[in-house]
Amino acid sequence: MSNSYLVDSHCHLHDPEFFSPDLAETMLKNATENGVQQVICIGTSARDSKTAQTFAESHANVFWTYGIHPEEAGRDEDNATSRREKSLVAIGEIGLDYHYPNYNKPVQIKLLEKMLSLATDLNLPVSLHVRDAFPDIFGVLNNFPNLKGVFHSFSDSEENLKEILRRDFYIGINGLATFANLPCYKNLEQTVPLERILLETDAPFLTPVPKRGIINEPAYIKYIAEWLSTKLGTSLETVTEKTTENVRNLFCLPNPNRPEKGL
Repeated sequence: MSNSYLVDSHCHLHDPEFFSPDLAETMLKNATENGVQQVICIGTSARDSKTAQTFAESHANVFWTYGIHPEEAGRDEDNATSRREKSLVAIGEIGLDYHYPNYNKPVQIKLLEKMLSLATDLNLPVSLHVRDAFPDIFGVLNNFPNLKGVFHSFSDSEENLKEILRRDFYIGINGLATFANLPCYKNLEQTVPLERILLETDAPFLTPVPKRGIINEPAYIKYIAEWLSTKLGTSLETVTEKTTENVRNLFCLPNPNRPEKGL
């Protein structure tokens, strides 16, 4: 891969439910050994976001996001920060999820609007989780026209994909693409420019081929890059360089070869 490196733009390595401290350290080492030089830990509740912050601030080249997942709407007390904390790079994982029965649409939308307002106030991008709710999230985003971000783990229709790209958002591609026969990935080489793609593991979930059946980890981002390289018919180095450039541009990540660590 020459001097290029990979970034895992979405994982939950900080979460003690899945990763003991020793295991998290081992996986960070594995990531570095496999060319993954930066990792973003994604918050899903106020408490989880604080855990992500603590984890990131104790590790070089690990960053965090503040977010309350839509499934936490109405359950999580939001103690959102009002300033740009060290290593905080986005607001997320936030969004709308109407997949499971008995979801509370008004409460989810109210929480999403609050999180998008926070992103606006802090001048941060957003990491969006959306399932079965694209018309509503597009409607809410219309009220926040200056926001940028990524639709994490996109797996919906080509129509919604086109709308995401029209709004200049990125899509997050993870291990799901390597094993799920999804229509939105069928003509990916024709529908999505490489300039709009971020790579993510969503570890510990969605382990990519050829590692199915075991816990996912940031080091496995390389398999997603390899899949994308084959799918797009371009070199692995090109995929690596461009997707890393994309994630650094969106989240304003510093150069990992410099000793200082930015916001």
